[in-house]
Amino acid sequence: MIEFEGASFGYGERPLLRDMTLALAPGSFHFLTGPSGAGKSTFISLCHGELRPHGGHVRVFGRDLAAMGRDEIARMRRRIGIVHQNCQFLDHLSVEENVALPLIVAGRPREAAELRELLAWVGLAAQRDALPPSLSGGERQRAALARAVITAPELLLADEPTGNLDWEMSLKLLTLLVELNRLGTTVLVATHDLNLIRSAKAQAAARVLRISGGRVQIAGSEL
Repeated sequence: MIEFEGASFGYGERPLLRDMTLALAPGSFHFLTGPSGAGKSTFISLCHGELRPHGGHVRVFGRDLAAMGRDEIARMRRRIGIVHQNCQFLDHLSVEENVALPLIVAGRPREAAELRELLAWVGLAAQRDALPPSLSGGERQRAALARAVITAPELLLADEPTGNLDWEMSLKLLTLLVELNRLGTTVLVATHDLNLIRSAKAQAAARVLRISGGRVQIAGSEL
């Protein structure tokens, strides 16, 4: 699904990630960990074409990013859901309307029953008509997850999705990610929270990638 072949990326003269050769198989669940500034967000951006490698190759759904034009990348991204740590919403629209925005962009019909079922799945049925400023941090992250999966993506990328949440809410969000993976979605979560990773490994066959010295490596069993 995503393949890195000798890929590298840097900012200016400073190399950040280098010589990355690995693959994320369809239906897999991966965590990406490493210290702050190691390149986790950059790696996520390479996975959905926001950034392109400066060397080597990154292939997504079998296509090399270097050979794809802007429109091709836009179409490819419709198969990917993304959850950011600091999720943004249109504050004048309700939670339900914000969650439905990807359907509008994709030109797909907005089914009320589908939306309500999804909001119930993330525990926001009672907040469907609320405006984003009234939501708690945990509710915002669950709304962001609902928005990311409304188009039934094949791949979900989550960049520090629990960074601003307490432990109880982090576990609730993790449960939703595990359930999504069991339905067949490939999941990649960037996080610095090793306790969250340990909890996930007790629920799913999650693999851990660690960024160290600019390289991405399979972490050992000590996690």
